[in-house]
Parts: sequence; C-alpha cells; structure tokens
Amino acid sequence: MRSAKVQALKARYIGDKAFYLSVVALLVPMVVQQGITQFVSLLDNVMVGRLGTIPMSAVAIVNQVVFIFNLTVFGGMSGASIFGAQYYGKKDDAGLRDTVRFRVYFAIGISALGVLLLLGYGQSFCQLFLNSQASTPQEIAQTLDLAGTYLRVIVWGLPPFALSVCFSSALRNASETVIPMTASVISIFVNLILNWLLIFGVLGFPKMGVAGAALATVIARYVELLYLLVQSMRHTARFPFLKGLFRSARVPLPLVRRIAVTGTPLMLNEALWSVSTSLVQVCYASRGLAAVAASNINGTVFNLFALLMMSMGDAVGIMVGQQLGANDMERAKSTVRKLLVFGVGLNAVVGLGLIFCAPFIPLIYNTEPAVRDLAAQMMVISGFMMPWGTATNCAYFTIRSGGRTFITFLFDCVFNWAVCLPLAYVLCYHTAIGVAGAFLLVQCADLLKCFIGMAMLKSGIWAKNVVNG
Repeated sequence: MRSAKVQALKARYIGDKAFYLSVVALLVPMVVQQGITQFVSLLDNVMVGRLGTIPMSAVAIVNQVVFIFNLTVFGGMSGASIFGAQYYGKKDDAGLRDTVRFRVYFAIGISALGVLLLLGYGQSFCQLFLNSQASTPQEIAQTLDLAGTYLRVIVWGLPPFALSVCFSSALRNASETVIPMTASVISIFVNLILNWLLIFGVLGFPKMGVAGAALATVIARYVELLYLLVQSMRHTARFPFLKGLFRSARVPLPLVRRIAVTGTPLMLNEALWSVSTSLVQVCYASRGLAAVAASNINGTVFNLFALLMMSMGDAVGIMVGQQLGANDMERAKSTVRKLLVFGVGLNAVVGLGLIFCAPFIPLIYNTEPAVRDLAAQMMVISGFMMPWGTATNCAYFTIRSGGRTFITFLFDCVFNWAVCLPLAYVLCYHTAIGVAGAFLLVQCADLLKCFIGMAMLKSGIWAKNVVNG
C-alpha cells in the first residue's frame, strides 16, 4: 500500500526523463545567457565600485530608476507574449506575427516616453534616494552630479533594449532560446571590454569614470539588437511567423483590444511593482549612502545566484503557455506541479550556496567595512528566502500564462504596495531597527504571498486558453 502511494506521489510531482530533458533544453540557454549577464554585471559593479562608494551609489541610484523602465517594457510585452506562446502552441503563424508587430510598436512608443521622462525628470527621481540627515551636503552634491552624468548617457540605451526584448520574447515564444542567449553573450562581452577601456582609460582610451560605464552599456545594447535582427531575419524558414513581418504594419484591431485587456494589468503590475520596489530601496536609503551601497551589492550578487529561479519562471511561461494554447489543460497542470517541485529543490541548494559565500563576496569591493558587513547580512537573508521566492515566481508565471492578468496584478503589485512598502516605511522611518533587520522583516512578508500563490495554483483557476475564438 505504502509503495503504491509513493509511486502515485512520484508520478504526480516528479517527471520522467523526457520531461526533464525538455526542461533542461529550455533552461540551459536561458541560464547561460542570464549567468553571463549577471556575472558581467557583477564585474561591472565591482569596476565602478573601485572608483569609491559615492560613484557606486550614484550608478546604483540611476539603475534603480532605469529598472522601472525595464520592468515596464517587460510588462508591456508580456500580454503579447501570452498570446504569442499560445498561438505557437496552436500552430498559428499569422497570429504570432501580429503579436510581434504589436511588440515593435510598443517598444518604440515606450522608449520615446522613457527617454523624455528620464531626461526631464531623472535627477528629481534620483534625489528621492538621498537623505540630508544621513549624508553630508558634499556627499549629496557629488552623488547627484555623478548620477546626472551617468543618466544623460545611459538613457540612449533604452530604445535598443526595448526592441531587443521584443525580438527575444518572440523567439522564446517559439521555444528558441539559443539566439537570444548568443545575442546577450556578445553584448555582455562588448560591455565588459568597453567598461575596462572607458572607465579606467586603458590602452589610450579616455578615462571617463561613470560616463564610460554608461557608454559601454549603450554600445553593447545596440550590438545585441543588431545581432538579434540579423539572425531572426536569416532564419525565417525556422521561424515562419517572421516572414513578411515588415511588409505590412497592420495588427488586427480585435487582437489589439484582447492584448490590451490582457496586457494592461501586466504592464501596470510591472511598472507599479518596480516603483514600489524602488520606494522600498528609498526607505533603506534613508539610513545613508552605506545602505544604498550595501543594497546594491546584495542585489547584484543575488541576481547572479537567482538565475535558476528567474529562468524557472520563464520555463513555466513557455511550456504551460504552449500546452494551454493546445487545449491540453491536464498536461499543463501536471507540468506546473513538476516544475514547482524541481525549481524549489534546486534553489534551496543555490540559496545555501549564497549563504556560504556571503561573508567573502563583499571583500572584493573597494568600500568601507560597514558597507561590506551590511551587504553580507543582506545576502544571508536573500539566500534563506530563495526557495520561497522560487515558489512565488512559479505561481506568478503560471497564473499569467493563462491570461489571468488582473489576478497577477493583485498578487504581485497590490501586495507590494499594501504590505511590503508600508512595512519598510514604518521600520525605516519610525523605528530604530537596523537596515538588516528591516530587510529581513520585509522579505519575510513575502511568505504570505507564497502561500496565497500556492492556493491559487491548487484551485486551477489559471488554466485558460486565451487564443480560441
């Protein structure tokens, strides 16, 4: 009897060899792509950090503002990506082609808006992260000056970033992850080499400091976009939905309405979630530039260790979206269960690795001991929370794959605004608790979000085909 129960549990929560081979085929290119991205981001962060705490804090503040734009782009593309994955599962090339056109228009429009807003109000956003009671006037003036220098250059990387996301997401809808991975790898190494040349003025190049870091990023983003466009158009036999992409500008109005209805909550979710996350960082920054620098170090290192966690979400979106598009609801539910168990198990091990490395990684930064100690404490907390974050991430992408975007808006964005941000504000502005203690309590609030996500997965309300009819 016990053996039969064990076998039933294994069949329900553990896949066969073919299942894991298909998961690995999706995950490996994404993990490699994101791994190199985050590793070079770490090196980039360390190179800027060699200039000192104030330059590192200035760049971190601007990147927090740009982060809002980046997530708004991802959110705006997500509605079309849901339809794209399901159209691919349905083998409807014309429908998938229309979603790509929609993404191109969105990328152009959101980029223009982003450039205008950041050039006009970027420094005002940056001032929110600086507290006159926790930093000297000289530190604030120097940080703002460096932030403005970095911002005026990095803003021109917004258009190629948005268009790269457009074509990468379209290829991933068709389960193609190698071309986006290769594009990112090329871009990353261009960025890394140019950082070395332009930040420090090596081999006769001008020593540009933070402006050099920004220029290197902008050039690398144009290189990535160029590679994606060339490779996409060279392989239209593999990707027939790209044939005739630019022969017409038309996107059927009914599809635009359906994408807008599905995608608007996602775009608002990503935009407002990123704003709330940035405001949480503002709360930590109220304790001084040391908190800004430590949070930046923790965030950069965490992103490197969280590769599997983020990639599992993408895998859920692709595999489950295609199965929902093919009307295979039971298979989609089975896939979610098995991916959830697989992802949580893997990331529990990765989280332990981050906890083990936490005391050592901050030592590579040219900053004060207090910053290093705080960064190490935040890394330990982040490592402990990683399995819970994986479960929450899988729940979010599962619910989203079935087009239940208003639910994801409540689950993700509203939770952050209603729970995490008020908690961070009260802890940082109205108590004497340290930054590490506040960070721990805010992270623990996400445990409630995880339990809510598991309940929604169990209910099956997410299993919906959005492309039929």
